[in-house]
Amino acid sequence: MLSREDNETVTRTGPGTPAGKLLRAYWQPAALVSEISGERPAKAIRLFGEDLVLYRTGTGDWALVSRFCAHRGVDLSFGRLEDGGLRCLYHGWLYGPDGRCLEQPAEPEQSRFHEKVRIAAYPCLERNGIVFAYLGGGEPPPLPCYDCFVAPQEYTFAFKGLWECNWLQGVEGGIDPSHVSFLHRFLDEDPRETYGQQFREEVAGTGKSLSHLVGEHYRPDIEVEPDEHGLRVFAVRTLPDRQRHVRVTNLVFPNAFVVPFGDDQVFCQWHVPIDDRSHYWYMILYDFRTPTDKETLLRQRLSAVTLPDYRCVRNRENDWGFDPAEQRSRTYTGMGLDINVHDQWAVESMGAIQDRTVERLGVSDRAVTANRRLLLRAITAHEAGRPTPGTATDQRSAAALRGPLAVDTVAPAEGWREHWRTREAKRRTESPWAGALS
Repeated sequence: MLSREDNETVTRTGPGTPAGKLLRAYWQPAALVSEISGERPAKAIRLFGEDLVLYRTGTGDWALVSRFCAHRGVDLSFGRLEDGGLRCLYHGWLYGPDGRCLEQPAEPEQSRFHEKVRIAAYPCLERNGIVFAYLGGGEPPPLPCYDCFVAPQEYTFAFKGLWECNWLQGVEGGIDPSHVSFLHRFLDEDPRETYGQQFREEVAGTGKSLSHLVGEHYRPDIEVEPDEHGLRVFAVRTLPDRQRHVRVTNLVFPNAFVVPFGDDQVFCQWHVPIDDRSHYWYMILYDFRTPTDKETLLRQRLSAVTLPDYRCVRNRENDWGFDPAEQRSRTYTGMGLDINVHDQWAVESMGAIQDRTVERLGVSDRAVTANRRLLLRAITAHEAGRPTPGTATDQRSAAALRGPLAVDTVAPAEGWREHWRTREAKRRTESPWAGALS
């Protein structure tokens, strides 16, 4: 459990808060590229309790500025893209991508008043379908060379979803390796293709689906080790015939995780605060062997959400689609085949902001407790101006932040640590985009 003070520290992310300042020191997803269309070229977004507008400039770059005009406070998300910037509809004030006011048409022709006016503006860059923004102070750090960033676009797929709870609940759900034995258990192996179908496919050499395998072996040995990107988490299950099921996942500090998704797919997922009571998850899925079927993946995901808010069709208002009959015979949760809904129910059902002062954690929660200790230490370090995990100071240190390695495999009991690394090295060497990984 956490003290009430520590729980406040790690969950509050608005401007000026300790955790908010820490998270702003990292590149954060701001929107899907697909959300910005020619029909509505400027999009209102909310990040860390701050209202902003995202748009693409005439040169094709991205700009992220304050949503409200410094003149009379009207909404710039309705503005016109003109003359290299965003022009307010009310009195024609023009703002550049850097937030500087460039023109005030109604002021005297010789006026230099516009030179004194500036709104907030943040650097942006685009990677594999997501626009990332840097909301911290000073020069933004180089982007790490994680797999999700270096993978060729044709081998990736990006999406997002709205979860109506605090960001940390989403992160902690993703780094908890024991919940898959229960939350994602399927009682009836439905053949339909849905998000998370990999849980219903056979794990090579076992004759069982991943769902059945982890469901039967629900008491994994969990180990956590620090790494430059954050934490590496091992969940090792003892199988018959002197074998081990080895699942390696990662915390990508401070608010993302990397998880294996079948034999050749992995995804990185960020949990980004809208405010303290809601957040978006953003995902880049990447395939080491085959170009992604973006059309099928997009169809699956769009069928589960409403636009433009990306809110799940199954949500708190309809009990996440809970069906008692389904729970008896088809799925452990009774909430459908989409494993994303299972995760959403788990973290939203805790409440908008989980009260960690009353929980009881055990040995199986090692990854969660390790993350909380790391987060509290990093908040203190950042306030003191010291380095924090997963940050790069130059291109050389950014190049050293690679991977992270994530794998789901069956290995011999003796030497399983070497086996999973050998398997991962082989997968990377044989990948069509191996050059980007070296």
